[in-house]
Amino acid sequence: MRRPGRPRDYPAVVSETRATFLIRPVRPDEYAALGELTVAAYRAIPFEMPHQDVYDVQLRDVARRAETSCVVVASTPAGELLGGVTYVSGPNDPYSEGLREGEAGMRMLAVDRAHRRRGVGRTLTEWCLARARADGRLRLILHTAVWMPDAIRLYERMGFARQPQIDFAPAPGIDLIAYSFDLAAGTPPPA
Repeated sequence: MRRPGRPRDYPAVVSETRATFLIRPVRPDEYAALGELTVAAYRAIPFEMPHQDVYDVQLRDVARRAETSCVVVASTPAGELLGGVTYVSGPNDPYSEGLREGEAGMRMLAVDRAHRRRGVGRTLTEWCLARARADGRLRLILHTAVWMPDAIRLYERMGFARQPQIDFAPAPGIDLIAYSFDLAAGTPPPA
């Protein structure tokens, strides 16, 4: 797999036994589609999240995220969107959720339900790890929730470690749990 050092250098072409897709920066003409894909992915989680309507507004606002952070997508060579993620470069990024110096993060990872279990989420996560490494970061931090067991399983298989000391609740009834990947320790294990 080719991984870019910077988000605008070149796309990564990923070939899996069942799929071929690209990891590249989101284009402005894809903002609305990625926003809807992200809302649909979060709405499919079997948990009635308090304040979901308010969060949906943030999930849909890909244009705002792309202004300040790095939003990348997985797409087929023909341009069909499979998923996306927001890479957070450090504590000065407005989407940092309390990152400290030397840390990067990732937010709003979403994969179209029709394309789950094809390596899209893992590859988007690997892209964020590669970008954080290229940016000289020591750790990649993310927050998820107990009602996202598939995401937790993915992160744990990739070598992320639980970090309960940085868990937090952005709103009542939404308890987020933290994971980190030590970039100095190595690369994620194979799928």
